[in-house]
Amino acid sequence: MLILIRGGGDLATGVAVRLIHSGLRVVITELPEPLAVRRTVSFAEAIYTGEVTVEGVAAQRITDPTDTLRILAIFGKQKVPVLVDPDCIVAKSLNPMVIVDGRMTKRPPEPIGYVPRLYIGLGPGFVAGKNCQAAIETRRGPSLGRVFWSGGPEADTGQPEGEQARVLRTSANGEFHTPLNIGEHVEQGQVIAEVGGQTIIAPIHGILRGLIHPGLVVTEGMKIGDIDPRDDPVLCQHVSDKALSIGGGVLEAILSTVELRIQMWV
Repeated sequence: MLILIRGGGDLATGVAVRLIHSGLRVVITELPEPLAVRRTVSFAEAIYTGEVTVEGVAAQRITDPTDTLRILAIFGKQKVPVLVDPDCIVAKSLNPMVIVDGRMTKRPPEPIGYVPRLYIGLGPGFVAGKNCQAAIETRRGPSLGRVFWSGGPEADTGQPEGEQARVLRTSANGEFHTPLNIGEHVEQGQVIAEVGGQTIIAPIHGILRGLIHPGLVVTEGMKIGDIDPRDDPVLCQHVSDKALSIGGGVLEAILSTVELRIQMWV
């Protein structure tokens, strides 16, 4: 059984890794220029580099979503195809039984002209029974990873979880430039990046846990990185506990659907 995941950011990648470790096949669709912040644990990075490996799982870029033979060849190599396909046109040719919308747009999904047996939405914007069959809570707390078959997750608060100072945002429009890499230690007050002639300063000290891809054009207020005060570079290479919990919720939703459960590893 094939599962299509829309989005290849860190949460969607955590879901993919959990499903793949459970023996399932996964294909991912992404934007031509993904905005993933935690790039070292995001399959979306394959769009820029051609290939990326996250926790032992390799993913490879495909620029033509209609190239079915190449997609199948990548499956044959036990890799995850990552397609430049924001409109999800590949769904009509691959016929996935499950689609997981992990783009975290925080708004209802647009129609794609294909209806899978199970459409699972991650986070705010999804309402089970209205714009998806099942919705998964993505906010930390007692409901993290919970499956909703009616209703949906908590509404978007507009605020990051945990210490807000760790999140790096732009104060201008322009092209993103930085001399630093994910995993580097930074001190409070250190210049992290430059956008539109304005610098982005580290508000705390710690490890750069995430940075968007250099050269991207960003807008004022956009999240472009985050700092982990735990100061451990090893954490930059691990899928988060949050992503794995959400992946567990997705797996539960699939297993709870009887007609899917009997075809799980077919």
